[in-house]
Amino acid sequence: MTLRLGRRAALAGLAILPIAARAALPDRPLRILLGFAAGSGPDLLARLVADALKDAVPAGVVVDNRPGAGGLIAAQEAAKSAPADGTTLLLGEVGQLAMAPSTYARLAYDPARDFAAVARLAAADFALVVPAALPVEDLASYVRWAKAQAQLSMGTFGAGTPGHFGAAMLGAAEALPVEPVHFRATGDAMGAVLNGTVHGMFGTMAVVAQQVRAGRLKALAVTGPARSPLLPEVPTMAELGRPGLEFSAWFGLVAPAAVPAPVQEALEGAVLRAARMPALAAKLQEAGFRPWAGDRAEFAALMQAERGRWAEVVRATGFRAIE
Repeated sequence: MTLRLGRRAALAGLAILPIAARAALPDRPLRILLGFAAGSGPDLLARLVADALKDAVPAGVVVDNRPGAGGLIAAQEAAKSAPADGTTLLLGEVGQLAMAPSTYARLAYDPARDFAAVARLAAADFALVVPAALPVEDLASYVRWAKAQAQLSMGTFGAGTPGHFGAAMLGAAEALPVEPVHFRATGDAMGAVLNGTVHGMFGTMAVVAQQVRAGRLKALAVTGPARSPLLPEVPTMAELGRPGLEFSAWFGLVAPAAVPAPVQEALEGAVLRAARMPALAAKLQEAGFRPWAGDRAEFAALMQAERGRWAEVVRATGFRAIE
């Protein structure tokens, strides 16, 4: 029943799309490039969005996973894809579109110059989680405990990622002796927290919520603008008096900047109608995402503001990737 209603909603959305906009949609299959592996959180998001778009793009929507280099391989391919006719999009995220210009000395693309915003889709908020055996119960006691240590080891899912810079921001805000420990994948970092090899990490709600509910991890705070329905008992950083530690991994679709404006507009309309479907929103929430649909202007403004914010954070850490 849910699928049938979702399909009717998608068809209704397509029906009210202006005829000129429908004509501007690509008549060939739409390829969504993704810089993360199959089975990952971003992959699930991409496939949910692709499924929601199938009625607006009769030729079909394909998710093309190009993992590696923190998503930079896929971003570079999307930026330079040809022809720039709107058939190739990037499901981009905060790392590729906002952090990369500051974290990489040499970047093969310029997010501000090479991409045009299509639509903002969703966000993934983080939780600060620590080993269950750690003798702390809340953020305040964790800070006190950490200040008594010679070093506070914080796991991350890679250098230059939101988890890395979240740990750096926590250290700066609380004057803690944070030492980031970088792992190749989120699962590896979480495993290190579970066995006590590191003293905590910022993990996305989708990754950590089940472990917290099972009592294997303690969640001390969430970084989103509101409490998460997955862990409603855990306060936000803002509630705890630390609004500067509010951050999220956000996701949206971008097109090569050379895609004609009418095609950009048509893609925006189709994606927004899909993104605002209640059925899709429910699936995103169930998967640990925060539905956050926004138009081209809203997404472009977010990317610009976030590039400025993360540039300051990166400068403060002194981090710089080699490539």
